[in-house]
Amino acid sequence: MPWTGPMHTVVIDAINVTQSFGHTHALSGVSVRISRGEAVAMMGTSGSGKTTLLHCLAGITQPTSGTVRLAPPIGAAASLPVVTVSDLGDGERSRLRRERFGFVFQQGLLLPELTAVENAALPLMVAGISRTAAQQHAAHWLAALGLGGLEDRRIGQLSGGQAQRVAIARAQVNAPDVVFADEPTGALDSTTSDEVMTVLLDSTIDRGGALVVVTHDEAVAARCHRVLRLCDGRLVGGPHA
Repeated sequence: MPWTGPMHTVVIDAINVTQSFGHTHALSGVSVRISRGEAVAMMGTSGSGKTTLLHCLAGITQPTSGTVRLAPPIGAAASLPVVTVSDLGDGERSRLRRERFGFVFQQGLLLPELTAVENAALPLMVAGISRTAAQQHAAHWLAALGLGGLEDRRIGQLSGGQAQRVAIARAQVNAPDVVFADEPTGALDSTTSDEVMTVLLDSTIDRGGALVVVTHDEAVAARCHRVLRLCDGRLVGGPHA
């Protein structure tokens, strides 16, 4: 099946994705396209398949069937092929997640024994960049997200909103094609939630990245360009809703 959109627009194309766990069908033939510069919210009740779909799109898990494809990076040589994420082995998908995706989770999953700048620099150091260079770049992102002067604080010394900004900085340091956020504001009050969503949207969309947000919060979903609603492993409204 040919690539289903202009290379400069579509970044992820998922076609007829299914995911089964034993006799449980978590996803049943879901097709989704995500474009660069687009924020997409995924909503549904618990067990609807939204987090499972995020995991398939991000290469965290392999779908039982169907195809997930990722366009070459912006500015890449024209000869670079589309990557079929769903065909990659564990090691290749792990490298893809390190190099081309960013992640923000409800609890941040930050390391409490590290400082804010050390947490934010981790993806770069894992990629082989020197500690000094990685922390300099991470400090730039922390300052851009309103955390200038807090680089040396440990996570326990930050508020919930500040900790989520560290998580966003960590997700952005390697300029990912797509940032995946799973309930990024779920543990925050409404005011802090709105502030964190503004930071997440601005830092991703302004540089041409795509944002995929799993949320139960209608206010968070309303900040996105498009909402995908799932029920019993299917998109409500049909393919590419």
